[in-house]
Amino acid sequence: MRLPRKFSITQRAEFARVREHGKSRPGRYLVVSVLHSAELEHFRLGLITTKKVGRAHERNLLRRRFRAIVREHGEQLKPDYYIVTIARWRAKEATYAELEKDWLKQAHKLGIMISEKEAAV
Repeated sequence: MRLPRKFSITQRAEFARVREHGKSRPGRYLVVSVLHSAELEHFRLGLITTKKVGRAHERNLLRRRFRAIVREHGEQLKPDYYIVTIARWRAKEATYAELEKDWLKQAHKLGIMISEKEAAV
């Protein structure tokens, strides 16, 4: 299943606003930035993979992996957040499991995951 287009950040201004006004957490393989926005009906995801990461096929692989992680854990994400994931240069050396673990760790620290207590209510 694809991540619907409405879940993507497409405007440069949105990326800039999240990076400037949001909270960030660096991990070993990535940096996750989030910005709360009450008017959002669902989360919006943006992915940044610069040429520092590697060649085009490596950057595309990382974007596919990040989208798969968000698809897999999307039901656990709070709906009113902009989320920007930036791949670090060593991300191309990481396995899917390592990327997933790092992304989830940063997401929990940023408070964008729905806890079991909130899910029960």
